[in-house]
Amino acid sequence: MDKEQVIEALNKAKESSTKRNFKQTYDVIFNLKGIDLKKTEQKVDVFMPLPYNRGKKISVCALVGPELAEEAKKVCDGAILSDDFGKYPDKKEIKKLASKYDFFIAQANVMPKVATSFGRVFGPKGKMPNPKAGCVVPPNANLKPLYEKLQKIVRLQTKNDPIVQCAVGNEEMKEEEIVDNILTIYNALIHALPNEKNNIRNILIKLTMGPSIKVEETKKEEKGDKKRGKAVEPKKEEKKKEIEKEEKTTKAKK
Repeated sequence: MDKEQVIEALNKAKESSTKRNFKQTYDVIFNLKGIDLKKTEQKVDVFMPLPYNRGKKISVCALVGPELAEEAKKVCDGAILSDDFGKYPDKKEIKKLASKYDFFIAQANVMPKVATSFGRVFGPKGKMPNPKAGCVVPPNANLKPLYEKLQKIVRLQTKNDPIVQCAVGNEEMKEEEIVDNILTIYNALIHALPNEKNNIRNILIKLTMGPSIKVEETKKEEKGDKKRGKAVEPKKEEKKKEIEKEEKTTKAKK
């Protein structure tokens, strides 16, 4: 997949979608093949920093001890002190908390308490503070750089189906920013797959309320032929036609 193919698919997605009274999000969808999700080593779970944010604010909540209390309240969108974890005994309240924030960060020495208090809900929802994303921090951490980093992080993950889908931007962002985000994700994903490009069945791009547009893996020279109105045929078919033509010419001479 190259830049031109992504731009072409983005333009088609834009043309195919009706204008809405809200900012629509661009999603990229990778349909995979040849992987067995029952095997842990073939599952995908990668946190990837993007060159640009995705056009929306990523909300972050800190679960911390007294050492980071002041820092967390100043930097993050929400902060819950370890002494207050007991205020969330109700599963419904924890579900509300999980849906309110995109990421949770935790002070390393209170992680056992985090697991006990929130794990039964956060775990299945993929909201537990994850070391892969840098979301488990020491008691003396500077949270500002992490907060800014999380604004550009995307999680590439296969769950029950061989599909990876994530938001890459919105329709008000510059085209080149969305393209760079998509290509960054693509390059990260192929290196996370056992057989790289061979594990990708197809790639789709869509706006929130629009149809899915396939990113065509078409060669540049084939595109040029199509623009000139020529039918592009496989090399084997071309060779076959040349042989048939030569045979007819030989028979005519006889």
